[in-house]
Amino acid sequence: MARNFPHSFIVCDCKQVSLGEIIHAIKEKGAKTLEDIEDMTDAGSSCGCCKSAKYDIGEQKMELYLDEILKKFNKE
Repeated sequence: MARNFPHSFIVCDCKQVSLGEIIHAIKEKGAKTLEDIEDMTDAGSSCGCCKSAKYDIGEQKMELYLDEILKKFNKE
């Protein structure tokens, strides 16, 4: 996660879940895993490309993945 993303940045295109919603799930609701984030926000529940680079099957790679967000906030 080399660049800064606004909270309005859409991480999950399929379900239109923003970075702010994901951060809220982690910081306020206690999400610790990809499954937690999926349960709380629906992110990653459709095609799964946003979960991590290894799941990204699209021709154009995502700019930000759920596993990267989790790693950043689990360090704090």
